[in-house]
Amino acid sequence: MIPWLLSGLGLVILLLAGDSLVKGAVNLSLRLGIPALIVSLTIVAFGTSAPELLISVKAIMDEAPGIALGNVVGSNTANILLVLGIPAILAPLHTSTCDSRKTYVFMLAASVLFIALAFMGTFTWISGLILLSALAFVLFDAFRDARAHQQAGEAVELDLEELEGADPEMPVWQVALYLALGLIGLPLGADILVDNATIIAKQYGVSDTVIGLTLVAIGTSLPELATTVMAALRRQADVALGNVIGSNMFNLLAIIGIATLVGPIPVDPSFLRQDLWVMLAASLVILPFVFLKKDITRIWGVALTAAYVAYLAVVLI
Repeated sequence: MIPWLLSGLGLVILLLAGDSLVKGAVNLSLRLGIPALIVSLTIVAFGTSAPELLISVKAIMDEAPGIALGNVVGSNTANILLVLGIPAILAPLHTSTCDSRKTYVFMLAASVLFIALAFMGTFTWISGLILLSALAFVLFDAFRDARAHQQAGEAVELDLEELEGADPEMPVWQVALYLALGLIGLPLGADILVDNATIIAKQYGVSDTVIGLTLVAIGTSLPELATTVMAALRRQADVALGNVIGSNMFNLLAIIGIATLVGPIPVDPSFLRQDLWVMLAASLVILPFVFLKKDITRIWGVALTAAYVAYLAVVLI
């Protein structure tokens, strides 16, 4: 039981530290005069992915690359089937009013690129640079679109109230405290979680890949699940769908892209046979909701959640 409890402790530390880092970085950036829109496209996006990034880096350093790759692939599958499924059961997501087509196409392209690089057998630093170049293009395109809307007279600059963690009245010492807690807590939480997840894998005779696809992936998807549940209850379907699509794109391009600069990530054959295709299939499942303007109803929510439970059963058996 102790490894399970310590894994849970590591996950809690990771999530709290990630939130603390986002708050500190957002308010530091705004104090330095960086526009809120740029902060949302970069600082917040990277900050919310920090737990997954630290887990991947730690796993590679501990020679457990299956956890690193399993975390990303498993999180992307969970983000669509579980993170969209459970909230839709609670309250239908009216995604017919959202326009996420361009971002969704980018996410699919990132998925195809990721799978193509996986078939090379190992994610090397060259693979990482390719993924990071794709990420840079996506960020540049988002910034260019925002500037185009501004020049057309449309209000796209975020209000501070809409920016996660922003507080214009936050004193400097508190900003520094948030940054310190985030920078200390993230590596500490990652160290505890990866070490004990590896112990669990050995105790139950499963691979670190399976642990990454299940325990670690579900754990690191909890923030997205919490955000999407609240968005569903508030009838903010655009937030829910955008949160999942954006998170998946960052997982593929940023986390593995940066992690490969620490060390190579060999691809277990099981990923090529099954898990990568499940991830891609899950991404394609939401195509009708994006392009055909369909709502994610409770029936769809049950179907998505059931599909994820079935996938977990296949992985664990």
